[in-house]
Amino acid sequence: MPIHGSLFQDFKEEQSSDQFSLQNKKLLKIQMGHGPVMARTGSMVAYQGDVRFENKGSGGVGKFLKQAATGEGVKMLTCTGQGELFVANEAQEIQVMYLENDMISVNGNNVLAFSASIDWDIQRIQARGAAMTGGLYNVTLRGSGYVAITTKGEPVALDVASAPTFGDAQAVVMWTGGVRMDIKVDTGGMKSMLRGGTGETFQMAFGGQGYVLVQPAESVTDGGHQSSGGSSGGLSDLLGG
Repeated sequence: MPIHGSLFQDFKEEQSSDQFSLQNKKLLKIQMGHGPVMARTGSMVAYQGDVRFENKGSGGVGKFLKQAATGEGVKMLTCTGQGELFVANEAQEIQVMYLENDMISVNGNNVLAFSASIDWDIQRIQARGAAMTGGLYNVTLRGSGYVAITTKGEPVALDVASAPTFGDAQAVVMWTGGVRMDIKVDTGGMKSMLRGGTGETFQMAFGGQGYVLVQPAESVTDGGHQSSGGSSGGLSDLLGG
């Protein structure tokens, strides 16, 4: 018997020749004919054609040593072959950008996929007061190629050159090259460290030139930037051996 209704027309695959393109807000399509890509382990939801996956673990000896020292690493798959790969992460919204000899600093939990032409590394954020948080770590993506990140809901991009800019460390997703980050410690005393106080013991303070991307959600385990000694999970769910 025929199937009636518009289901297959309403959700028909979107066609694009770009390496990265959004199928919808929560599903990324990758054209494998453009070359290898790195994708978050566990993010593959479907593929068509001949696509192969290789677990790269923490991405080499240097990054493995950083993982041991920081509790971080990057669990990524190298994806090669021909066809179309579809990736997602817990129905979070996906933001796609193309870097042209540029860099961004991203909370590792928000990294979904990037072109193999992009160099990545785990970096300790150098900022006054960072030691008070137990250490801050981000993933730096640098070079030319596509990058896809996830956000919980639609984010806001703040131009840090227009005004002093501050963000909760568990809501800040990324910032662009040219942005300086520092730590602003809450001066509310012990009350600010307890639920029922301000709820914010420290904030990220941004200056320079560029943008900071902030998602409309705070999560101890999914957006903390913190590592060893901190109370948040930071990158460890995505990054590790």
